[in-house]
Amino acid sequence: MNKDANYGRVLANRYQLGNMIGKGAMGRVYQANDLLLGGVGVAVKFLSQTILNQKTRDRFETEAKICALLGEQSINIVRVRDYGVDEMEIPFYVMEYLQGDNLRELVKRCPLTLPRFFSLTRQICLGLQCAHQGIVIDGQLCPVIHRDIKPSNILVIEDLSLGELVKVLDFGIAKLQSEQDATSSFKGTLAYCSPEQMEGKELDNRSDIYSLGVLLFEMLTGEIPLRPETHSFASWYQVHHHQQPKSLASLRPDLKIPKSIENLIYSCLAKSASDRPSSVSTIINILENEQFSLRNSAVTQPPPVESIVAEPLPELEDIIGDLSLDSFCQTLPWPKNKPQAEIVFSHLLSTPEGVIPTLWVMLSEKEAEKRQQDKRYNHFLFLMSPHPMLLWITALYHYQRGPRWLPCYLDLKSPTNQKLLQAIAETGSYRLLFFSLEKPEICAHVMTINISPAQCPLLKEWVNAGKTLVSVAHPKMSKNLLKQEFEKLKSQILAKLQLS
Repeated sequence: MNKDANYGRVLANRYQLGNMIGKGAMGRVYQANDLLLGGVGVAVKFLSQTILNQKTRDRFETEAKICALLGEQSINIVRVRDYGVDEMEIPFYVMEYLQGDNLRELVKRCPLTLPRFFSLTRQICLGLQCAHQGIVIDGQLCPVIHRDIKPSNILVIEDLSLGELVKVLDFGIAKLQSEQDATSSFKGTLAYCSPEQMEGKELDNRSDIYSLGVLLFEMLTGEIPLRPETHSFASWYQVHHHQQPKSLASLRPDLKIPKSIENLIYSCLAKSASDRPSSVSTIINILENEQFSLRNSAVTQPPPVESIVAEPLPELEDIIGDLSLDSFCQTLPWPKNKPQAEIVFSHLLSTPEGVIPTLWVMLSEKEAEKRQQDKRYNHFLFLMSPHPMLLWITALYHYQRGPRWLPCYLDLKSPTNQKLLQAIAETGSYRLLFFSLEKPEICAHVMTINISPAQCPLLKEWVNAGKTLVSVAHPKMSKNLLKQEFEKLKSQILAKLQLS
């Protein structure tokens, strides 16, 4: 039996608290469900009652504000959704619920390969770059210094479109560069602190770059580059100021670390801030150049024999079936009851093979042709109240043309829409039918888009919820709420597409 008094509690008439998933000096974190958005999982962080005073309240609110603003700008920073105070006057904020392993756990499990090192490091740097570029507060651009970059504050989660997605966490002791500390007391984690941070000096982005250097060394070797005799503040102060880092090659003789990466890590670990890279952008450029060289060298080498695996051929009737279904779709004209304009609508299509879920879109002939080879992304959002409504997002992306958003809103009190969503859940895919403004009399192209298998049971749940939930307001109200969420999501989706 769960003894936590918060278990099951509904916060702010919206967030139903579950198990406590984290606890620290500053507060507690609970897993929760956002009832307003159909039970979407979130995490709620409360400020600890033992340190409840105006100074810590202000610090906690600043942390929430920093994460909220940065999370909107970078997919590699944990996103804060809401902030409030409960009935006992205890501040809390709500952030995205992330399931994954922190970098400390990953490195402890096994050393990183170079390709994985490059992928994770680049994403860490993109998150840091966003923070250092700053957020606008009261009309002023304020760079953010994290001050606690370490493996346990880097979360790696599985992502359906990216494979692995990095999130930089815990801006609890982050500082706006324009902000003055009330005291010069030490804040941070001893093993990852820059020499100037140990001294309590005013910091700039190069302090985070030093911590990043310690982190990168550990990612490649499994060990930190400096070791004191004891774990006292004085011992760590001594090694950060005077001890030279260990040799990467001696710790990982099996790994051919490129010289440029070795030099980069040692430059990040320079004792003087002026000897380190001046910005994370410089680090990203070096990483991308070396990653490009690594990919090119891999292309010129034949793959090892054990990696060449023959894929089973599909059954002939499956190929014919798919071809005939697409061929059937390409004979369809644009409906006469729809305007000939750049719009998108859904339709449960009856075909010789049975009913299939489809999305119809009309574009200019030129764009319809170009978009056929774009990257594809889909996402579903469900709002159970005030009226059951689903937002079905399809995005097409090309790095030169940018994104083409194809949002479709489904009123889930409609039996037709319930059947359509059920069909998507059962088939695990849908077809996108392209029509051109210039030639609406025939479908120009058909594209099959798969959805995540994990999404299918959730879609079925939403169908059932649509059948049973009672509407308490006009559908337009839910549609407007989903439009607002969509606008917030666009930058996150776009960042995923750019990284993939």
